[in-house]
Amino acid sequence: MTTGRAVVVGASHAGAQLSAQLRSSGWDGEVVLVGDEPYLPYHRPPMSKTYLADTVGIDDLLIRGTEFYDKQDIEVRRARVERIDRAEQRVVLTNGESVYYDRLALCTGARPVRLRIPGADLGGVYYLRTAEDVEAIRADVPGSKRAVIVGGGYIGLETAASLRKLGLSVNVVEAADRVLQRVTAPEVSDYFRRIHEAEGVHIRTGATVVGFEGDDDTDRVTGVRLADGETVPADFVIVGIGVRPNIELAHEAGLAVDDGIIVDAHGRTSDPHITAAGDCVAYHDERYGKTRLESVPSAGEQAKVAAATMCGKEATISALPWFWSDQYDLKLQIAGLNTGYDSVVLRGDPTSDREFACFYLRAGELIAADCVNRPQEFMFSKRVLTQGLPVDRDALADLDIPIASQLASVRNKATA
Repeated sequence: MTTGRAVVVGASHAGAQLSAQLRSSGWDGEVVLVGDEPYLPYHRPPMSKTYLADTVGIDDLLIRGTEFYDKQDIEVRRARVERIDRAEQRVVLTNGESVYYDRLALCTGARPVRLRIPGADLGGVYYLRTAEDVEAIRADVPGSKRAVIVGGGYIGLETAASLRKLGLSVNVVEAADRVLQRVTAPEVSDYFRRIHEAEGVHIRTGATVVGFEGDDDTDRVTGVRLADGETVPADFVIVGIGVRPNIELAHEAGLAVDDGIIVDAHGRTSDPHITAAGDCVAYHDERYGKTRLESVPSAGEQAKVAAATMCGKEATISALPWFWSDQYDLKLQIAGLNTGYDSVVLRGDPTSDREFACFYLRAGELIAADCVNRPQEFMFSKRVLTQGLPVDRDALADLDIPIASQLASVRNKATA
């Protein structure tokens, strides 16, 4: 089917890509993109970086401008969807209006996990996900000196780097024993701790937040109370402890969900008229098993596959997961997922160097790589992982052996 009405719920990276891809894939009917933010779809990674630092405006971050949607005849509706009526093939908006669909795509993204502790509703306690979140934080920066970030993941560390550039004193409070514990090896965690502390960030690990202290007169946060009794002073707080997929619409509509809206390899949900893509999606990856990715590149690829499926074409989610993080002058590029690794190989010295690569292996096979200011190692890892090529541990660690030459070597081994 390439006629009728296609409705895309969620003006996210996935929603923007899917809407555009519908036209590229041959959808001739109506395309309606429904989003509940006041802006057209925009790039979200800069939220914790250049947008927080106020070096770019929201118009600079739009994925596509108004003229694109006009030219492609994509209707953008700024509204919130209340429920999906699968029997009548319509989405019901919170204003009571119904939008009928022949094909529906869910690109509902994810939302921050919120703390449920005393003082959580005080003024000056923020979560960082949307442009409006960042604008509220930016309004607090000029009159503030001390910021506390709860959570030592990528968002927390990126935010710490941005706030240090703005001249604030920054404390990072992490409940785990090390920063980035869920996603990196100890060597990489130690590296980023070293870098941030050298930049003046104070990092507390193994520190559980039990409440926020506030000023009775202003009803604003003044400190972060830890389980050991210490209170860390704060003019404002940013909480970054993870996200949850927005699956409620799908669940209430009776679609299969499990830490994400479950889709097959073609982006189809349990309803053949409905696809899904982006951070809200869970699927089976041939390399890594059950997967839900919080990744702009993956959202884009899933959106392309879902759009093709909606147009009756055959496409499969197959691209290698990859990610990136910018902190200070560092670009961390990540290829693959390191879940289940049993050893690492370091290329460079993370205890002293500014750049290095950490290769994750399982039973001698490369499954992922973290590359800091090492773009060649990143491209090498993507190629090896995509093609399922073997690697030489000793060669990976040897800086005297150019990484580019190793690609030819592993190819030869694979074909021998």
